[in-house]
Amino acid sequence: MHILVVDDKAAVREKVGGLLTQLGYTYECANNGLDALEKAQVQTFNLYIIDHLMPVMNGIQLIKNLKSKQETANIPVIFMTTQDLNSLHNVKELKQCQEIIAKPINEETFFQLINKLLVENSLVHSL
Repeated sequence: MHILVVDDKAAVREKVGGLLTQLGYTYECANNGLDALEKAQVQTFNLYIIDHLMPVMNGIQLIKNLKSKQETANIPVIFMTTQDLNSLHNVKELKQCQEIIAKPINEETFFQLINKLLVENSLVHSL
């Protein structure tokens, strides 16, 4: 499984990448939404892990762009944020995310979430 990790903070990219490596997954990193969108247009990913607040193109704009393209529309998304999760319930683009998680990331919850989403995505694509 190949995953795109999108966050403007190198420490977060390294942390999430390290967790994915522990699970045996490969990953690429992008430091903003525009960088991620460009990578998604030339590579295939099984999951996107996207930060909320970033320069150039934020996470919500990125999700809107990814979901508008046939090639990337069905790839599951985990949305990461430092914002209050309750304040994001009315953001329509986030309804297209499979999960929204708070930062800092709880490792055990993260492991469970990643495995669940990737198994579900594999089942859908194998049908």
